[in-house]
Amino acid sequence: MDGTNAVVTGASRGIGASVVRRFVDEGAHVTCCARTLEEVEAVAGGVDGATAVRADVRDEDDVERLMETGAHGGDIDVVVANAAISRGDPGESPLDEASYAAFDDTMRTNVRGVFATIREALPHLAADGRILVPSGSVAREATPGMGPYAVSKAGAEALVRGFSADIEQPVGVVDPGYVATGLSGGKGRDPDDVAPMFVWAARDVDAGAVDGEILDLRAWKRATR
Repeated sequence: MDGTNAVVTGASRGIGASVVRRFVDEGAHVTCCARTLEEVEAVAGGVDGATAVRADVRDEDDVERLMETGAHGGDIDVVVANAAISRGDPGESPLDEASYAAFDDTMRTNVRGVFATIREALPHLAADGRILVPSGSVAREATPGMGPYAVSKAGAEALVRGFSADIEQPVGVVDPGYVATGLSGGKGRDPDDVAPMFVWAARDVDAGAVDGEILDLRAWKRATR
């Protein structure tokens, strides 16, 4: 990934933080963001090749500034629209008990935030650039107690399909399976173990296999074993 300009949202912890570190290890320059500057600086600080920016994906003006920074006066090669939230414990947040406030905030971050991330990246996206949106099977399979989070991930995947139909650059879903983050209650694979999957999706997979598609753990393991 030498010479690659990448932008990663939701980079203060979990998958986002691991992807930032892995991309930098592979030679990319990564502009990364979170709502709290101190938290994302803790990830980027001391890492040669990472730039921390405070940005809230719910605010398109923040995202516009993020992408301007990430372009470094040129183009963005890879965007990982990773920022997401979940209100309530996974598996214990039934949709019929969700508050309107929790539903609205989840959609605003996980769906509108993905829309804003992609939309504001486009003026800076290289002709051969690509956009990756992390998701999971919860977006496609009914799972009790996943509440608005599951709905939001289905919405994010719909955005991927829509943008795939409307823009030239490939937009795809990366499904790394169950990963130990705050959204999973700390259960699952170590985020560092799945970060290489995002390198593979960003660099190695044919663009046509990314565009509008779901790249899952099985496909990654099959391609790299």
